[in-house]
Amino acid sequence: MTDSLSTQSLAEILKFASEACASDVHLVTDAPPMMRSHGEIARMPGAPFKPGEIKDLLKDIIAESLWQSFDQQERLCVSIYFEGIGYGRVTLYRSKGNVEAAIRLATSDIVSVSELGLPNFVNEMIDRKAGLILVTGATGMGKTTTLNTMINSINSTRRSKIVTLEDPIEYYHKHQRSIVVQQEMLTDFDDFNTGLVHVLRQDPDVIVVGEMRDLGTITTTLLAADTGHLVLATLHTQSATGSVDRIVDAYPAQERNHIAAQLASSLVAVISQLLVPTLDGRGRVLAYEILIANQAVRNVIRDGKLQALDNILLTGTGEGMISMDRCLKNLYQRGVISYDTAINNARNPAGFRNA
Repeated sequence: MTDSLSTQSLAEILKFASEACASDVHLVTDAPPMMRSHGEIARMPGAPFKPGEIKDLLKDIIAESLWQSFDQQERLCVSIYFEGIGYGRVTLYRSKGNVEAAIRLATSDIVSVSELGLPNFVNEMIDRKAGLILVTGATGMGKTTTLNTMINSINSTRRSKIVTLEDPIEYYHKHQRSIVVQQEMLTDFDDFNTGLVHVLRQDPDVIVVGEMRDLGTITTTLLAADTGHLVLATLHTQSATGSVDRIVDAYPAQERNHIAAQLASSLVAVISQLLVPTLDGRGRVLAYEILIANQAVRNVIRDGKLQALDNILLTGTGEGMISMDRCLKNLYQRGVISYDTAINNARNPAGFRNA
């Protein structure tokens, strides 16, 4: 790549980032191209972008209708195919009036559940015909990757119709044993709630909700899971037990008993994720927490005694449950991560030794 901005192209920037195994590219005014590699932001070759240059760099890859949408809403998130690199999620925003962008680089390679680092019994969960499986965690913690690993597993082993609602599509699935219908926000539907209502009329077996963003989407997701569909969905929460709290607390007080009962009957499991740096500094590894909806979990959700979920999580190892701290400790004891990494990410650092 040259250092001259006048000859620098988006293709060169993305090629450099892809070859460096970066997960994201950031185009910010008054800074050179940046990339996120192994969780850290790093500079790329190139001169700082001047005001207006980022929009010029992007104008040919984004349709005019989408620019109009961006001008109206001041934000845009779309999936775009880049020749020689693959699909990327392009998020546009403004800073000090300038158009800037964050580009998530998707990989076309979807690994298995075990290669991802999750226990093999996750495959048993997704073999269910109905119910709700939640994948939770903060932004950038691999939720989308896990979701697409599950889709791929179902696609390759079952004869089903899988319908996804995504914003935007990051992995593209070919039909295997299943039919996979992928729908993208703004292109195929306007918002998750109305999109999900329409999906229910499309004879799906498996429904994938890219994000449970609001009360309407949560309500329709629970309805879908409670009426004979397997639903996979993500939620931005920090823990498995906190995810249950988040769903129930999203409703007015007078509706919580009903929603708790509905969630108790439909929930299959909650997988909460973190990506933490490896000991050798060459990458990140998945740490996770898994809450399985056994009878005890269903009872405490239904009875509104959600504070008891943490104790069930700690004592449910025989059924496949695992706390985040126990998972971090396992990774440390296997020499995968450092003690500092483990303790800094522990939910209960004071009790970490006993996890």
